[in-house]
Amino acid sequence: MNAGDTRMSAASWAPLTPAERAVAIQVLTHGPISRTEIARRLDLSAGSLTRLTKPLIESGLLIEDPAPVTTAGARQGRPSQPLDIVAGSRYFAGFKITAEAVYGVVTTIKSDIVADRTVPLTTHDPDQVADLLHTMTEEFTAAFPRLSGIGVGVGGHVDSRAGDGGAGTVSSPSGTVSSSSGTVSSPFLGWRRVPFADLLEQRTGLPVVVENDVAALIEAEAWFGAGRGLDRFAVLTIGAGIGYGLVIGGQLVRTPDSDHGIGPRWIVSQNGPLTPDGDRGSVVSFLAIPSIRYQVRAATGRDHTYDEILALAAAGDPMPARVLDEAARALGTVVAQIANFVMPQKILLAGEGVGLVEVAGAAIEEAIGANRDPFAPPVPLETKVSDFNDWARGAAVLAIQTLVLGRPGV
Repeated sequence: MNAGDTRMSAASWAPLTPAERAVAIQVLTHGPISRTEIARRLDLSAGSLTRLTKPLIESGLLIEDPAPVTTAGARQGRPSQPLDIVAGSRYFAGFKITAEAVYGVVTTIKSDIVADRTVPLTTHDPDQVADLLHTMTEEFTAAFPRLSGIGVGVGGHVDSRAGDGGAGTVSSPSGTVSSSSGTVSSPFLGWRRVPFADLLEQRTGLPVVVENDVAALIEAEAWFGAGRGLDRFAVLTIGAGIGYGLVIGGQLVRTPDSDHGIGPRWIVSQNGPLTPDGDRGSVVSFLAIPSIRYQVRAATGRDHTYDEILALAAAGDPMPARVLDEAARALGTVVAQIANFVMPQKILLAGEGVGLVEVAGAAIEEAIGANRDPFAPPVPLETKVSDFNDWARGAAVLAIQTLVLGRPGV
């Protein structure tokens, strides 16, 4: 299949009706799944479901699993052939842009990573960055001709809104992105309202969606990961900055306030540590990797990587252990606050900084208990150490969503 055929494979979704898309989403996010269960979830008759699934099967997107299953509640326990997504029917490219490198992955339509590549970033010029992603996309397409879309997650710090402040814009400590227009503002890259989606789409001819990197990671976990099937799901990311997101009813909550960044203003203790920027006592000052490294360096006069600090604390080195104990108690306090006010079914801790949980888990649990009602149930907490390929995978999931949901304006 040539590049033109690849574009056609993406465009072939355009004629699908909302009802057909609803069926595809159920199979994608819950499959393999029986027809009976799909009909129940969508309140469809058997005849209507057959009509809706026919074009999806004929297009090669869906397949009837040859292994029958017995559907609970079906008459006489009749076995049925569940429907599943053909994983290799479409592929998607996801990119995570940091100040130092571009991390690229290819995923199946089920979001499984099948290829990855990392390229150093020698310039922040938007056109040259777009050229680099174009080159990487061409390499991916050569190996996976059915590449159907591109997602981009952007790193940086909070900037003023790159849009009109309406719905559809979201941010974290990693930048401000208007997902409807694909414009990016990120001081970390030196970008201000850069129409990056247009730049990349013009070069590749493929649909492109650009989004905040934390939002992309959360969407991936909501559709395919820790939040799959949950109604209320919260995510706290720990790394170079602090990110937070809440999913309700399968939808990431987005507000006009999203671009202000909560980390620096989420105060844990007015007497807490300083950040390198002079802020005191916030979630960022306690938990962000640069802040932890800064505190250890100030106390010992020696610079250490985050992994080295974790190892030193685990070995009983007093100053790293003290810094991480304070960080752990701050994390437990924040987790308890999220549980108290949001009441999620699960809280996911993700990012490259969650190694803290393994080293200081007991202090985290103590702080959670101290900030919860003694009769409250345990906080449903899950931890996932995420590397930059996971963030790139999140961007690819944005492209999957764009294709499946038929979102306009990207």
